[in-house]
Amino acid sequence: MKRNLRENMILETIKDDYLLHLFKSLPPDRIEIFMLDHGNYRGAILHGTRMINQMRANHGYGPLETIICGHAYLAAGLMTSFIKGRDRIELRIQCEGPVGGISAESTAEGMVRGYLENSPIPADSYENIYDISPLIGEGVLSITKKIERAKQPFTGWVSLEHGNIAQDLTYYFFKSEQKPTAFNLSVKFDDWGRVIGAGGLMIQAFPLAEDAVSAELDTRVRNLSSLGDLFSRGKETESILMENFSDISPVIIGERDVRFYCHCSKERFARFLSAMPIDEIEDIRDKGPFPLKTTCHNCNSTYEFSREEMEEVYKMSR
Repeated sequence: MKRNLRENMILETIKDDYLLHLFKSLPPDRIEIFMLDHGNYRGAILHGTRMINQMRANHGYGPLETIICGHAYLAAGLMTSFIKGRDRIELRIQCEGPVGGISAESTAEGMVRGYLENSPIPADSYENIYDISPLIGEGVLSITKKIERAKQPFTGWVSLEHGNIAQDLTYYFFKSEQKPTAFNLSVKFDDWGRVIGAGGLMIQAFPLAEDAVSAELDTRVRNLSSLGDLFSRGKETESILMENFSDISPVIIGERDVRFYCHCSKERFARFLSAMPIDEIEDIRDKGPFPLKTTCHNCNSTYEFSREEMEEVYKMSR
């Protein structure tokens, strides 16, 4: 493969001086994995302010698109606590509302990517970005676990009940996996529409957990102060955990970084193109248009192919 095809995901530069200064004052984006109540619950708390801002910069999202896709990124990031090694987990929503669909995938290494089916969302007059249920409508939520050595992925799904990602994930884990689980997802905007804080919390009960404790934890998670606001003021993940759950014996058992990252590349798109019928490749090579532009849905990176590069693709296909 020629060197000019070895181009990886393109990160758009965040140019807002206020945000760049804010990032320097905030703790790093990361996930803390913990246990509660002497091992009867497991959980994760995530700080992802930089991740959500980079997602927004790459996809060119407005506030409405940012909060919807941002919640999906935060949820996918939290669920990395379920996997290890080279495993991946994907959250997907297919819906009839203007959003059309949402996809977010994460790896055990804390890399998160994903996109909205419709962007911009065709809802020009919609103002309440904190109630997105009318934009979701009816649909299906699915979780797919792609385990490294498994013969095939495992997918569970449920019908959407709330049009709210946190609430529908709670419903999914109860209905599909019989695991009581609570989620809190939060993206905080300032008065100028900038994302100044983003984070999420998840707690899941093990079989021996007591119903009364589970009900109390579910209430606490749902009523927790805005995580986005807490992180915007420089709160650490560990301090939030201890301040809100110190009476339920929290023990941190691990941590990992989290970031916006996609493993797409120009070389990978070249392989996709080379799998096309040979007559179609010849037609593009001979007639263009050039540069031929291909775009990754997950990170919005655009890779351009010249006539000479399409000749290379043609040779790959033979």
